[in-house]
Amino acid sequence: MGRWARTVAWSVGLAAALFASTVGSVLLGSVDLSALDVTKTMLNALAVPASVSVSPRPATLPLVGQTTWVALDVGYLHPFAFEVDRTTRIIVVQLRLPRIALAAVVGFALAAAGTVMQGFFRNPMADPSIIGVSSGAAVGAVAAIVLGTPAVLGVVPAGVRIALLAFAGALASAALVYLIASKDGRTPVATLLLAGVAVQTFLGAVVSFLLVRAGDSLERALYWLMGHLNGASWSDVTLTLPVVLACFALLAVYARDLNVLLLGEEDARTLGIEVERTKRVLLAVSTLMTAVAVAVVGVIGFVGLIVPHVMRLLVGPDHRILLPTSALAGSVFLVLTDTLARSGPGELPVGVVTAALGAPFFLFLLRRREVHAL
Repeated sequence: MGRWARTVAWSVGLAAALFASTVGSVLLGSVDLSALDVTKTMLNALAVPASVSVSPRPATLPLVGQTTWVALDVGYLHPFAFEVDRTTRIIVVQLRLPRIALAAVVGFALAAAGTVMQGFFRNPMADPSIIGVSSGAAVGAVAAIVLGTPAVLGVVPAGVRIALLAFAGALASAALVYLIASKDGRTPVATLLLAGVAVQTFLGAVVSFLLVRAGDSLERALYWLMGHLNGASWSDVTLTLPVVLACFALLAVYARDLNVLLLGEEDARTLGIEVERTKRVLLAVSTLMTAVAVAVVGVIGFVGLIVPHVMRLLVGPDHRILLPTSALAGSVFLVLTDTLARSGPGELPVGVVTAALGAPFFLFLLRRREVHAL
């Protein structure tokens, strides 16, 4: 079977698994729903962009006051219109689907970024947080929770302020690691890895200090650090999805270059790859994708470590196949683990479940000596 046929076959299979896991997750809850009604409601929720318009809207900005900004309005066409009662529609569309959709987007982002990081560092133990992205986001979020946010963000909702500072912390941490590791226009992979470990350790100490000083905010800070999807909304999905898809499209363009980098930097230069530029692009795009995901849901571990590794065992090391299949598998994995997290008598943060499932599974692979060489 050719490369494109294998990619399509695996992608279709994983997309079907994602749809099935989504339906199963929607069915789980305090109110019993039929699979048929859930399927009809989900099909009704499908929308195709049909028109775009621009309109002025008033807004109040910090330090500026009343002003007018231009908003982009998109009109959608709904191809399905099945009869579904109002209660079912509210439960599915407004309560359960946003959380599941956000889980799918975040799982997609973390698995794709993890695939790139493992290929970039030529190390199956690498994950998206290896250059300090998650640690930087943790510092930003915990600081916002414990110390409060700048006055300039006063008009922004509290949850958005935390996400913005987490996002800024993630990007700042990754930029610091890159600057430390770079010298004379070159960024050795080994130096980048060691710089990432050092910065992560320091930022971990900062988070610990903030937690000691947290007081009444301790529980909220710990909950964010454990990773969560509770309270997800469609605005979270619309915020993260375009960035994740744009980053993924750019990473897919560089999939062949990533394959060549596996041969080593000298061989890659010989084969015509602009190594330093390619490394910068891969790092920047993976960092942005991870930062967006972590800023919204907190630190969720093992998705970007386990999923790419397992998919590499199944489909091989060719990133032109591995990247899309790992991303889809990450969506399936996080939807299923979040379903498990909320299926017990008390809801658990999804990060706890991914760690509880991921760590033993990875140890099992190590014991069987099946850690796949890159």
